[in-house]
Amino acid sequence: MSVIILIPNALRAFTEGLSQVEAEANTVEAALTALTTQYEDLQRHLFTDDGRLRSYVNVYVNEDDIRQREGMQTLLSEGDTVMLVPSIAGGSSALRAQIPPEELPELTKSEKTRYSRHLILPEVGEEGQRRLKNSRVLLIGTGGLGAPLAMYLAAAGVGTLGIVDFDYVDETNLQRQIIHGSRDIGRPKIASAKDRIKSINPNVNVIAYEEKLTSTNALSILKDYDVVADGTDNFQTRYLVNDACVLLGKPAVYGSVFRFEGQASVFHAAEGACYRCLYPEPPPAGLVPSCSEGGILGVLPGIIGTIQANETIKLLLGKGDSLVNRLLLFDALKMKFRELKLNKDPHCPICSANATQQELIDYEEFCGLKRPVEEVVPIPHITAKDLHARLEQGDDLQIIDIREPHELALGKLPGTRAIPFGQLVRRKAELDPAKDTIVVCKIGERSLLAIRALLDAGYTGRVMNLQDGINGWASTVDDSIARY
Repeated sequence: MSVIILIPNALRAFTEGLSQVEAEANTVEAALTALTTQYEDLQRHLFTDDGRLRSYVNVYVNEDDIRQREGMQTLLSEGDTVMLVPSIAGGSSALRAQIPPEELPELTKSEKTRYSRHLILPEVGEEGQRRLKNSRVLLIGTGGLGAPLAMYLAAAGVGTLGIVDFDYVDETNLQRQIIHGSRDIGRPKIASAKDRIKSINPNVNVIAYEEKLTSTNALSILKDYDVVADGTDNFQTRYLVNDACVLLGKPAVYGSVFRFEGQASVFHAAEGACYRCLYPEPPPAGLVPSCSEGGILGVLPGIIGTIQANETIKLLLGKGDSLVNRLLLFDALKMKFRELKLNKDPHCPICSANATQQELIDYEEFCGLKRPVEEVVPIPHITAKDLHARLEQGDDLQIIDIREPHELALGKLPGTRAIPFGQLVRRKAELDPAKDTIVVCKIGERSLLAIRALLDAGYTGRVMNLQDGINGWASTVDDSIARY
């Protein structure tokens, strides 16, 4: 029977860009076997060496998680959709709903005018607005997701906003991080965000944490807040936020975006699934590029971020049906929402009744960003100026650009050979190990991962990473190429 396998953006590099593949199959296992037979590069990303489905990939048949059915042996019917849902590079009881109204802060005359459109909503009213004023929300990041989160929560009258960020505003941020402006380029994001929040609503108390969230400081920072809104763009911080919220008993309002796709949910272990129930382990480092590497539709974080703001406000008010135990998927190209059911994992190491993890861990190691010392082989690099000099003197080099075709159209080095990141290991026989090989990406991050994968696969030639990637070349050698 014919079924449709839906391919998420993060895996389309391995299916020649296709968003869906038709297969003849009567079980999920047969469908995925047909898929990986047709697209061999997907095999190692979906399955372990011993044939088990990797834990960072969830599979849904229509809207049901196969883990709640018969797993890989789940039967399929004609026309079913099999959806791959890998993790991508962010009615619940109110937290303070039990506080008696007489203990809530009063609204000033000016505040009653400011929030008048809330006050006339029966679901909010004056008491609800006072609850918002009494609330404390921590925002992790002030980037694409954190920007609409911060602005809408400030406008809504949340009394205290904590913001955690240690990055600086870059011109490339302005396409989507609307809390920052052109005049903020070069400023700490946390300073820019604080100014914008106060300009929207001077009544909001802003607490700024200009530091990286780590296993050392997370519990002390999160403990005084009612809700944590996760606007991170990396897996190690996302797992850290989840685990800290579980240990502290706080809900995490989750959002993540990649290219044209977004996800949103509320993870609250006291009432349902946590992030680890959905994704027990992160994907291998480099499989899911960051926004800076993979690209992002500028408006997408605004859509997902406002959904997060909406969920946060509902939690604080104790109104409506939250996204606890539900995963909302959004495809901006198709303008389509899907909702998938989540279930608490009875074996979850952090939130189950028999949890084995009782404290925070080293999340860089957990996400595969650290290797044992004995496995670390330094990757030699070459600067753009030095590479230019070698090309000028006529050195016979292999320059392999692992970016996607649409990125190559923005500019490339002379003599470049294009082999996309997802195909490099499979096509290693096309390289000449007798020549020095220079691997190029956008900023020198994907290329490092590609070189490690190439060496792990047994390539014996000399390989160097172009430091700072094509952007470094544009900055120091050829200014006709735009940084992006």
